[in-house]
Amino acid sequence: MTTTLTALPLPDRPGARLSGSGDLDTRQALTAALCAVTAVPGPVVHLDLSAVAFLDTAAVAALVQASVTLNRQGRRLLLHDPPYSLRKVVEMFPDECAALEVAA
Repeated sequence: MTTTLTALPLPDRPGARLSGSGDLDTRQALTAALCAVTAVPGPVVHLDLSAVAFLDTAAVAALVQASVTLNRQGRRLLLHDPPYSLRKVVEMFPDECAALEVAA
C-alpha cells in the first residue's frame, strides 16, 4: 500500500494544510511542501496537521528544520493539531524538537 501526502494552502491565513502520512514513501512530497511553506510570507506561518495520520522521525526532523529556517528569518512556524506520532517523538527527543511550536 502506498501512502500519500498532500499539501493545500490555507484559505484564511498564511500556511498550508497537510494530509496523509509523512514517511519514507512521501519524503519528497513532504520536502516540497515544507519548501513551499517556508516561502510563504508573513511573521507566522501556520501548518495544519489535523489530517496527518502519521509522521516518522525523519518527517519530524524535516518539520524541525523548517521551523529553524523560519526562526533564522525572525519568523515562526506554528503547528496546529499534530498527530500522536509527532507528540511522541517530541516527548522522546525534547531537545532536538525544541524549535517546534504547537498552537494551544
